[in-house]
Amino acid sequence: MTMGEIADPVQLKEEGNKHFQAGEIDKAIECYTKAIKSCKDKTALAVIYRNRSACFLKKENYNNAVSDASKAIDVDAADIKALYRRCQALEKLGKLDMAFKDVQRCATIEPKNKTFLETLRRLGAEIQQKLKTTFSTDSRVQNMFDILFSDESDKEKQEKAANNLIVLAREDAGAERIFQNNGMPLLVQLIDTGKPEMILAAIRTLSGMCTGHRARATAIIHTVGISKLCSVMAVDNEEIVLATANLLQCVYDSLSGGDKRNYGKEEALVLDSSKDLKDILLALLEMITSKKVSGHGRDQALNLLTKNVPRKDKKNTDNTKALFTIDHGLKKILKVCGQVPDLPDQLPLTENTQLIASVLLNKIYDDLRCDPERDNFRDICDEYIKSKFDPNDMDKNIHAINTLSGLLQGPFDVGNVLAGRQGVMEMMVALCGSEREVDQLVAVEALIHASTKTSKASFFISNGVTLLKDMYKKTKNEKIKIRALVGLCKLGSAGGDDYSMRQFAEGSTEKLAKQCRKWLCNPTLDVRTRKWAVEGLAYLTNDADVKDDFVDDEAAMRAMFELAKSKDKTILYAVACTLVNCTNSYDKKEIIPEMVQLAKFSKQHVPEQHPKDKKDFIERRVKKLLKAGVTSALTVMVKADSSVLTDQTKEMLARVFLALADDIKDRGTIVAQGGGKALIPLALEGTDKGKIKASHALAKIAAVSNPEMAFPGERIYEVVRPLVSLLNTERDGLENFEALLGLTNLAALNDKLRVKILKEKALPEIENYMFEEHDQIRQAATECMCNLVCCKEVQDRYLEDGNDKLKLLVLLCGEDDVQLQRAAAGALAMLTAAQKKLAVKITKVTGQWLEIIQRLCIHDNPEIQHRGLVTVFNMLDADEQLAKKLIESELLEILTFVAKLEDNPKKQDAINAARTCLSRAMDTGLIKPFSN
Repeated sequence: MTMGEIADPVQLKEEGNKHFQAGEIDKAIECYTKAIKSCKDKTALAVIYRNRSACFLKKENYNNAVSDASKAIDVDAADIKALYRRCQALEKLGKLDMAFKDVQRCATIEPKNKTFLETLRRLGAEIQQKLKTTFSTDSRVQNMFDILFSDESDKEKQEKAANNLIVLAREDAGAERIFQNNGMPLLVQLIDTGKPEMILAAIRTLSGMCTGHRARATAIIHTVGISKLCSVMAVDNEEIVLATANLLQCVYDSLSGGDKRNYGKEEALVLDSSKDLKDILLALLEMITSKKVSGHGRDQALNLLTKNVPRKDKKNTDNTKALFTIDHGLKKILKVCGQVPDLPDQLPLTENTQLIASVLLNKIYDDLRCDPERDNFRDICDEYIKSKFDPNDMDKNIHAINTLSGLLQGPFDVGNVLAGRQGVMEMMVALCGSEREVDQLVAVEALIHASTKTSKASFFISNGVTLLKDMYKKTKNEKIKIRALVGLCKLGSAGGDDYSMRQFAEGSTEKLAKQCRKWLCNPTLDVRTRKWAVEGLAYLTNDADVKDDFVDDEAAMRAMFELAKSKDKTILYAVACTLVNCTNSYDKKEIIPEMVQLAKFSKQHVPEQHPKDKKDFIERRVKKLLKAGVTSALTVMVKADSSVLTDQTKEMLARVFLALADDIKDRGTIVAQGGGKALIPLALEGTDKGKIKASHALAKIAAVSNPEMAFPGERIYEVVRPLVSLLNTERDGLENFEALLGLTNLAALNDKLRVKILKEKALPEIENYMFEEHDQIRQAATECMCNLVCCKEVQDRYLEDGNDKLKLLVLLCGEDDVQLQRAAAGALAMLTAAQKKLAVKITKVTGQWLEIIQRLCIHDNPEIQHRGLVTVFNMLDADEQLAKKLIESELLEILTFVAKLEDNPKKQDAINAARTCLSRAMDTGLIKPFSN
């Protein structure tokens, strides 16, 4: 009679008991559940509930265990088994006081039961300890605040108290203690002291308290207040500004769904945070045009808007935050773009503020979903710029043109349309002819930004080139000369690296580049002007002669790297462009000979490669860049704030890294200068192409370096995901191969890394590559597997029925490729040592198993022979019948032959293994000892 046919609850209960005793817990639960449904007798039902409670305890499902035990106790309050089971489950759930009451009742019913008395004693001690800790935490919190507010406390004591408070706030229990102990008002008082170290301690403590906790984030908004937080972020202290921006981001995340807690009845109160979120956005928009806000504060306000206004995922159709920001703040962002630092009475800015504002405009424009929304955005910009034009006020005019520059660096299409409006070009001409240096600078920079996308800038090319040439020839002012030159460079580099499309006369490109290098190395020029020299080189290095001259000028390279490390991060894009050009790491169009013939026949343009863009010239340039210290410059560039370091710039840096890591001999230099660490963020965030390039560069480094040196500390665990991302069919063979080598190195280090590789779902991919036709890829995958089989989870996969994993390993041991055999035999030796069942399973996967094992044991390669003999020992050790079968085969002869060999350092491991096998066979009585 099957279980499905049993309807009697008593029989079902008995069936359940049998399953429970056999360790088949799931089947037992199934029986008890069916019995509960059909049982009408209260007392019998209580017993079934009590039994199912025991099952849930075994399954570590403690909530259900408590629930079932309680149902049994409801019927019989003195059910001692149910009481003790509930006590055990409650203890696991951390409800010590309730568990204590249950075991107290057990001990009252059976006062001599040692188990109950021991549990009673233990839980009593734990409860005392917990109370002690709670009270001591409360008094510690109070004590920390007392030290911080005391005028007598010495500085060291105060620093320690501040750090302790920050650490305590990062743990949920600690944060709750601070919150319950009047912590919020006290932290506000700390901020009000005005002392930088106190403000930092308070802000960082608040960040810890609200991370991932919506209720406490709401409390911060209403106790501390958004305006107070914004006034702290407005100060001219970069460290405080960054900490406050981080706090606002934590608050915003927690309010907008970063909190997964269940608040029960309070849900409605806690979860409606839409008004708070809007208030934060409005406060940030207010900050960006306030004169009371420092440059750093303005940067962070713009950064927070950039991070939180646009949609993270374009599949989400809700772009109301972008529309809200346009309605309430687009003109404010435009005002920041239009600031001219050289004029009096401007907003305080840093070198990066206006670029960050342009990036924000671009992100908001990208977030719009239809033409009416885009038209509205453009109309507001158009109206703003028009409103600033004033024939009697030059300052207002240059504000308008500078705003246009900001749009051209952000949503270029909007800027391009507005640049073609009536009166704009005339204004540019007027400004270029002005006596004031500031007017000329603003006009030239606008011309440069307008000529970014040459195909769209035809209007400017016709008018701009003439204007720029005039200025370049006539001006004595170096600042203006250099900018005019960059404009000409940009307009002149439209042909990319196509040798036959050179815009300037032969040789003049090199002359312009020489002038740029001269300016770049001139320490008397201000940083902004020298930055423009790099902008020029970014365009001129499309020409291979210019690339070669630049890498031969070590002083110019070093000057550019120093600028890249400076506080002005607006230069990053130009430096990245220059490096991509010098290393030829841009995407190259494949030139197919047949298409060239066809193009010539139809009189179409055919791209030509410059002789200096050939492989040996590129390699020489890479070596020179490395020698000049390019890696340390790249590592600094990667650390820049995300708003300035755009995804496009990240992709270019990843391309450069990949080009630098091409030669195996250079990878040590890259690691020594911190390149390994710098690549990780590039591989985790950015464009898809950029992430792949960075991941490939990481794979190249991980494949040949000691990973613990290349990626020190916890960083090493972050390398796994990028490498695993290269294991798919869309990636090319070299990427697959080097990723497998890198993972092999990581898997050899420790079990935590092996588990991380499995968590990233790499195992099925590695197994697929073990079937690969390409010998090297198949070998690399097998070596990787050889290092992964130490992991219990991998062994379990080999133990599962219904797969050919073990069969594949045995067959790979029979291949002719020595490296492949070595890896497969190593995996087999480790698997059979760890799991005796696998040693027996070998005999069932293929009829050739014995022949393959024998071939391993007589292999010329001592390592392979040793691994084969270890596998034989594991098989002898696993099962008597199998041991008998092995000893009755030709293997005995092989073992005897190897064991009798004279000691030999090269083969000693194999000889020892053979002797151990024979000893094992003697111990089990399969063979008799040798007689003299």
